[in-house]
Amino acid sequence: MKTKRPNKYKLWLLPFFTVTALFLIVPLVLMVTSSFTSGATGAFTFSNYTEVFTNAFYYQSFLNSGMIALFSSVVGLLLAIIVAYAMTCLPNKIQDKISVYINLAANFAGVPLAFAFIILVGNSGAFRLFFDGLSIPLLSEFNLYSWQGLTLTYLYFQIPLGILFIYPSLKKMRKEWKEAAFLLGATNAMYWRKIGLPNIMPSIAGTFIIMFANGMGTYETAYALTGSNVNLITIRIAALVSGDIYAQPEVGSTLAIIFAMMMLLILATSQILLKRVRRDLA
Repeated sequence: MKTKRPNKYKLWLLPFFTVTALFLIVPLVLMVTSSFTSGATGAFTFSNYTEVFTNAFYYQSFLNSGMIALFSSVVGLLLAIIVAYAMTCLPNKIQDKISVYINLAANFAGVPLAFAFIILVGNSGAFRLFFDGLSIPLLSEFNLYSWQGLTLTYLYFQIPLGILFIYPSLKKMRKEWKEAAFLLGATNAMYWRKIGLPNIMPSIAGTFIIMFANGMGTYETAYALTGSNVNLITIRIAALVSGDIYAQPEVGSTLAIIFAMMMLLILATSQILLKRVRRDLA
């Protein structure tokens, strides 16, 4: 017969709930109330939402963030699938060593990553000086402090992130499946179309959503490279809260609420689609 643990053990959860309330719930409540508050009078208003939905500058920030997140997610996911599949063909010891490096690369982001790229391919970067010294105009047209640089730096941490999620799914695929398919006369393309891709498709779809959300929410790397020169939603929220000229935290809170609702909608839609895919495969 099972005995219930004394209630005193529940007190160990009190620090967790306290930290959660202080760093998640309370800021969220304050942000929601701030989005409905007038900066001039402090009264309840919808003017912040009206300004956000009617201002083309804010619309552009959402569009720019979505485009760079979409591009880095699609390209990063394709390269991640290729690298992850190549890893499964290597001996297990080498796979483990590569996994350690990929883990480090996936977590190497923010200001350190931007600083590393500035040292390597910045205006006075090591690679640029090296190729210029050899009179090879390989990086002459490349501008790290623009969309080109942002795309390259985003891919650096998007590809390892994709590998971390795709690799376990490819690892679970058995070699006997391919051998049985070949024995029945299937080609390599038929195997991937009928067996391989359907088995890893839920993982691919889920990984794409995570990579897209990661690209949309990136702030430190983009700000360290371009400052406010590129109009991204995360940079715009930070500028409104801290204030380039004067702060507008109410509008920043409104943008953050809309941004959060968009991401929740995307995640909810992806979960519905993933359930349908799993049901069709079953």
